[in-house]
Amino acid sequence: MRRRWASVLAGALALALTACSGSADGSAATAAGSASPITVLASTNVWGDLVEQVGGEQVEVTSVISDPSADPHAFQSNARDQLALSKAALIVENGGGYDDFMQTMLASAASTTPVINAVQVSGIGATDGELNEHVWYDLPSVGKVADAVAEQLSTIDPANAASFKANAEAFGTSLADLTGQVEQIKAKHGGTPVAITEPVPLYLIEAAGLANVTPEQFSEAIENETDVPAAVLDQTLKLFTDRQVSVLVNNEQTTGPQTQAVVDAATAAGIPVVSVTETLPAGQDYLSWMQANIQALAQALGG
Repeated sequence: MRRRWASVLAGALALALTACSGSADGSAATAAGSASPITVLASTNVWGDLVEQVGGEQVEVTSVISDPSADPHAFQSNARDQLALSKAALIVENGGGYDDFMQTMLASAASTTPVINAVQVSGIGATDGELNEHVWYDLPSVGKVADAVAEQLSTIDPANAASFKANAEAFGTSLADLTGQVEQIKAKHGGTPVAITEPVPLYLIEAAGLANVTPEQFSEAIENETDVPAAVLDQTLKLFTDRQVSVLVNNEQTTGPQTQAVVDAATAAGIPVVSVTETLPAGQDYLSWMQANIQALAQALGG
């Protein structure tokens, strides 16, 4: 009898443990044996959204920066971010010096987790000694990162490789449509002079065939959060008072008295101001965000 009851109790205990192995949030395997989502850490919600579009229901993504007002250049991670990194099966960072806090966390954790570096994947190098690290405004680079994400997710979860590939291809098709819209701007307005407050949107501007005539010292100073020399600021303001440009593209996440002076000068001269951001606005995904940016630029140029 003792042996019989011991056998019954052991079976009941094993059944209970199996039933408890799945958690309510899906972070562990369920009683039916379905796989857990792949945990992914992204430096910003731009790359986090891309992972979600490629990974679908098979991924659980945490984005370190999702606040549209945050400046990734100056961001400092915390213990919660470090914990998320330690649990991640895949990490996606921008690279190029944009999100150095990721490298700090990786070094601190001595992490061996696979890392996708968007700048490296893009293949874009420095021009004249300067690297424009804002590669998410370069649509071909974003397509390359989507493919790299699909490949890494397929390595982690081979059973869903076909799904990851299909999602990346669908994302690429949408990117191709956006590229076509940019080409239309180029066909209508190629060579049109425009100004910027800082280099975030340059890849998009260049793809549209527009000529950035902003003094380099101005945009570099704004990006590096240093003072713009008075003579350079005057030169920049004349772009608007003398109506030398058709549009100002302003990064809303890098603000200060000097950028405000430029925006005010453009507004006073009746020159359209197109606002862009570095991270996803609330309620948008990458594709809808870029669609809105492209449409705003086309409208500002006159359609």
